[in-house]
Amino acid sequence: MKKFNMLNEDFICENCGQFVSKSKYTARDHCPYCLYSKHVDINPGDRLNDCKGLLEPIGIEKFKDTYKIIYRCQKCHQNHKNIIHDDDNMDLIIKLSVNN
Repeated sequence: MKKFNMLNEDFICENCGQFVSKSKYTARDHCPYCLYSKHVDINPGDRLNDCKGLLEPIGIEKFKDTYKIIYRCQKCHQNHKNIIHDDDNMDLIIKLSVNN
């Protein structure tokens, strides 16, 4: 069974209301303005998770030669991680890294 479905699409962020255009190099899985995401996948891109809660960014962790945003779902409280994108709000990334 395929564990990653490349689903890269535009969306309106449910946290800050910004229009978010699809990524130029990989699947867009969070808002670059406020860093929030939505708990929609079981496996990346499958959109099979029934939770649909907002994923609040709570921290940053080192991952290979980049970093991941650590999330906590506001609805089911499950933790989740997404790799940062080049166009993410670096001020918020830095703020999250200081809070770790």
